[in-house]
Amino acid sequence: MTRRLSPSLGSLTLVPVISTPRRFGLLSALVCLVSAGFALAAHPALGAERPSSALRHRVLVSTDIGGTDPDDFQSMVHLLVYADAFDLEGLVSSPYGPGRKEHILQVISHYERDYAHLKTHSLRYPAPEALRAMTKEGALDSPGPTGIGVATEGSDWIVRCARRADPRPLHVLVWGGIEDLAQALHDAPDIRPKLRVYFIGGPNKMWSVNAYDYIERHHPELWIIEANATYRGWFTGGNQAGEWGNTAFVATHLAGRGALGDYFATHLRGTIKMGDTPAVGWLLHGTPADPTQPGWGGKFVRVWDGRKTTFDRLTTEADQAEVFGVVEFVLPLPAGMTRTHTASVLFDHRIAAPVVNDGRVLRFRFAPRDAKVWPYAIRSDFPALDGQSGKFTAVPPPLARTRRPSATHPHWWIDDPDPAAAEGVHPGAKSVNRWREDFLRDFAARIMRTTAPAAPTSVPMP
Repeated sequence: MTRRLSPSLGSLTLVPVISTPRRFGLLSALVCLVSAGFALAAHPALGAERPSSALRHRVLVSTDIGGTDPDDFQSMVHLLVYADAFDLEGLVSSPYGPGRKEHILQVISHYERDYAHLKTHSLRYPAPEALRAMTKEGALDSPGPTGIGVATEGSDWIVRCARRADPRPLHVLVWGGIEDLAQALHDAPDIRPKLRVYFIGGPNKMWSVNAYDYIERHHPELWIIEANATYRGWFTGGNQAGEWGNTAFVATHLAGRGALGDYFATHLRGTIKMGDTPAVGWLLHGTPADPTQPGWGGKFVRVWDGRKTTFDRLTTEADQAEVFGVVEFVLPLPAGMTRTHTASVLFDHRIAAPVVNDGRVLRFRFAPRDAKVWPYAIRSDFPALDGQSGKFTAVPPPLARTRRPSATHPHWWIDDPDPAAAEGVHPGAKSVNRWREDFLRDFAARIMRTTAPAAPTSVPMP
């Protein structure tokens, strides 16, 4: 998926950790099994119904909850209200930002307050102890330009769950940085055929560009949906009249609805975002085996080639690269610069990218999340390099290119580039917001389970 631009050097007047997979102990294996099946263990009578679980989706969520965007708290509330609909196997805290495992546990503590009511509506709601057992700390920060670093509790858990003796695929819903998934694939490439990934890209891809680049180059046959803008349809556009407005819905249908509803309402000033929830909606209402079919999680097309642009010089505003693609700079090494010198690049005055010096060239990457001009400047303790700057313009891809699916990425899907599917500047967002009233009405009905036990005459759903 690479195209290369190699003009002259322009304004640059310079002379141009592999980790060993961890061994999994017996305790880890037992915890994985307990986590996946705890709810059934709590209700032995369900043992005879276990074969029906073949129709249920195995789910592991990787989230930057508590990190750069508080919307993950809202998405986690939504997930747990629907937790009986899946075989939930993992909750991993992943980059980017200050988010940690403790933030997942905060939501679980509110779920625990509602659990007595929830389990009367469905015996498949996992016990709070099971949710805590499957909650793992992932990478605390980006591993650097290689995209991989050392194994984490979270990446190990992905491997462990993927290797379970279960014929069903493991759906990995990535709500934040993709570093833990990249690490898991690096440490255990045998798990790739078992994975079905739904990646909320866009800004997350921007922060995780090196891990993304590693996956794209080394695991091109991974089954993955890359939702860079489609997800925005969950909170942008669609029917927002009356009770369906982002703020009105929270006040009308969530505030005062159990501990989880109240907790949801405390975030983002009581306004819906929950931008990661389309990954869950894709499994709730749609055709998960075929991303080209419409559903609550969107409608996607096969990815195309040419999404990576490489420059061998500093650029100007006239230079273009694909929005949501990867932009790679490979610059000549300045005379006299050694590997003891440090360098980084600041994009848009706020997004830092590390620079690799391999003794021959300087290399750094970026993934633009918006179609606009992106300025950048180099910061270095090598005087001749410090202060060098440039710009490039991120633009939508030519429609003709998008109609030629990549032969090297046979199971990779992305936002529908058809202008008719866009909500403003957000490709594919209308394929989600067309369902807005449906998925919000369903959520409003679900959250009511937190407020009271099921009627005594009703039989809890298996």
